[in-house]
Amino acid sequence: MGSKVFTKDKVLGRKKSPARDLRQIMDDLRHIVRALRVSSRGTEKRLGISGAQLFVLQRLAEARPVSLGQLAERTHTDPSSVSVVVSRLVQRGLVLRAPSEEDARRAEVRLTSRGRALAKRAPEALQSRLVEALAGLPRETRRGLADGLAALVAGMKIGGSPRMFFEDDPSAHRKTKRPNRVDD
Repeated sequence: MGSKVFTKDKVLGRKKSPARDLRQIMDDLRHIVRALRVSSRGTEKRLGISGAQLFVLQRLAEARPVSLGQLAERTHTDPSSVSVVVSRLVQRGLVLRAPSEEDARRAEVRLTSRGRALAKRAPEALQSRLVEALAGLPRETRRGLADGLAALVAGMKIGGSPRMFFEDDPSAHRKTKRPNRVDD
């Protein structure tokens, strides 16, 4: 059996209504999106990299060099999305993409010394806390959330290949010059 989830309404003995459900969902989504946006902006101001770039740096700092596919698994995203972020980190000299020492046909991604130093002094990426919170949910709750969000995305007709949180489209990125604070 799964664990019971007690909401404020259950504790107070109130009945849930469709309007109350919608309000709770919208409020909770607002909390999550706002927290991720504020965190990403703060990371950009303090470190000169996006929240998504920090998340990737920190996942790379956890272990030895990895392939893009392995990094996509670690960041819970698709390889094309993580590849965009890695390319930006390579341009900034924080990550190196090189042939694997074990198999030269396979490319590996690893931190440079600058990237490792930045990852070490940076605060934890909020996306890491999101992943931990999701992983900590009971399996049935996580499955229901996954199914519900998939239905929501389909209902909104907004599918496609998702980018990492607040990581702009590469064409939009070229138009805006970000501060280069990684050399501090």
